[in-house]
Amino acid sequence: MDALLVLLAALALGGLVFLPWMRRRRAVQQTQQGLAVASDPMAGYGFVPLDELDVRLPGPDRALEEALDAVRRTHDWRPAAELLKSTGDDWERRWQRVQTLAGAAAFELAADGPAQQGGQRTGGIWLRTWRSEAPKDPGGAETHAQFLVVQALRDPGSQDFRMILEEARTVCREAGLLAPGSPIPYIIELAVARGLHERPADYEELWSEADRRAPHHMGAHLAALPYWSQKWHGSRTDAEAFAERAAAGAPTGSLLPALPLFAVYEHLPEANLVRSLYQSAVVERAIEGAHFALREAPADHPMAPHVRHLLVWFLVRAERYAEAMEQLRLVDGHVGAVPWSYGRSPAAEYAAYRALAIAGWEQLGGTSSGFPQDRP
Repeated sequence: MDALLVLLAALALGGLVFLPWMRRRRAVQQTQQGLAVASDPMAGYGFVPLDELDVRLPGPDRALEEALDAVRRTHDWRPAAELLKSTGDDWERRWQRVQTLAGAAAFELAADGPAQQGGQRTGGIWLRTWRSEAPKDPGGAETHAQFLVVQALRDPGSQDFRMILEEARTVCREAGLLAPGSPIPYIIELAVARGLHERPADYEELWSEADRRAPHHMGAHLAALPYWSQKWHGSRTDAEAFAERAAAGAPTGSLLPALPLFAVYEHLPEANLVRSLYQSAVVERAIEGAHFALREAPADHPMAPHVRHLLVWFLVRAERYAEAMEQLRLVDGHVGAVPWSYGRSPAAEYAAYRALAIAGWEQLGGTSSGFPQDRP
């Protein structure tokens, strides 16, 4: 299971953002302490038990879950292909599904272990079969390209890192030819170009192609944001400017007003994880932008769970427990999202924050009987 959790970290936001080890270590220490606050955080609240949390997805997607189960059970690629075919040009949902299918194949391959001498690795064989039996299927090409990105990111220090990303770029361009109007190959290539250290001018050109095909695509913006961050090829100012421009130009119903919250998260100081930081004007403004985006966007927006998970993290740290509990009510059960997916045990880290939220809620006078347990 731990192998799956580590691989899922590579999928979040296009897979190429890794928080510094010290920040993660502090967060884990603080959240583990929070588990002792509420001895039975499930009691009366209707939350999903720790060992039943789904680490594959950020939120529910029954069709995707059924396809994953069928592929795992039969090793047949056709349920995955039919799923993407039925998704059509719902680009946000398609991006999410391609990432998850690619991650499933990567996990299977990792779980299979190294091939024995003269033997063959069977993990993820359904993806290889998909590509060989249906080479003109754009869904197969997109999933293969994202799979290669995940494989490269498993070991960024490997001597094969650049070679695998170059192969991913080739497959991205093949997928682009198979589906000329699709933004998905270009969104995947954003992660490739970031890892290959593309020049800003070339990255801007690639970003323009993705944005032209799917304007205001939340997933594409989340994939592009890290390039402009301080950890990669930009700065805090560059990343915040990118996020603020996207938020300011967002149409009604878009989730892009939440993008500044992700920019803030990527540039939190490692040595100042104190309450006052999370109650600062910058953080409060980003939180309110995320709240606004969720109010205005469709309730079933496929990227909404990503926003809700990050909101939980910020709201708990800001001691805004009632608001955190509302987000937990809407997102509980699935934990395949930032910030949990950056840790070694996403489910445990999510559960720790959930326990802190419950403890804070009860300290403020809240009770399980007064907590609505209806789920979306």
